[in-house]
Amino acid sequence: MTENDITEIIIGCAIKVHKNLGPGLLESAYQECLFYELKKTGLKIEKEKPLPLIYEEVKLDCSYRIDLLVEDKVIVELKSVDELNNVHLAQVLTYLKLSDNKIGLLINFNVTQLIKGLKRVINKYKKD
Repeated sequence: MTENDITEIIIGCAIKVHKNLGPGLLESAYQECLFYELKKTGLKIEKEKPLPLIYEEVKLDCSYRIDLLVEDKVIVELKSVDELNNVHLAQVLTYLKLSDNKIGLLINFNVTQLIKGLKRVINKYKKD
């Protein structure tokens, strides 16, 4: 399954969650519900996946946590904020670089239409 196939499924599940719950809840509520919806699809999902930071000879084992990692390919970072900003985008890019994944989704559930809170992020520096 390609990253595009996976992101399509993730977005569909996120839309379903948003339609049922609407905006205004905590990020953790959306995370649990999206995790549940994605599990129903049969995809491999990891929640709060530890992401180590390695800098030369320094290794911090649990410096970051990925909200959702789908099929070991797509990072999903969830927010419930007034609006997404550059720091949120930078966070996803950092996670992509540290994990050497190509595609990430930044999803803000605190919007009237989910499409307005959705960003697809590409790691241009992925090692092949």
